[in-house]
Amino acid sequence: MKFGIMIETKEPEKAWNGFRFACASLEKKHEVKVFLMSEAVECELIEHDVYNVKEQMERFEKLGGELLACGTCLKSRQLEEESVCPISTMFDCVEMVEWADKTITF
Repeated sequence: MKFGIMIETKEPEKAWNGFRFACASLEKKHEVKVFLMSEAVECELIEHDVYNVKEQMERFEKLGGELLACGTCLKSRQLEEESVCPISTMFDCVEMVEWADKTITF
C-alpha cells in the first residue's frame, strides 16, 4: 500500500509519532512519502529529551522513505538554504495525495 503522510506540527511528540508511523509502515513494506507543511518544516530543528524527532527523520530516510517540504513554508521561515528537506511545491503535495492509497495527517 502507498501512504502519503502530511505532518503539520512541530510539537515534539506529535511529529515524533508521525515519523515513527512512517518508519513502521516502511518496515511493513509499504511505500511512504512524508510532506512537511506549515510549522512542521522546522521538525529537523526540534530538540527534546524524550521525543527525538531528528533521529526518526534520519531513520525514515535510511529505510527509503521520501521526504518533501513545502517551499513556501520553508521560505517564510528563512529555512530554504539550511534545510535538509527537499524544497517542494503545493503541486508536489497534490501529486503525493493522488499517488497515495491512504493519506494520514499528523
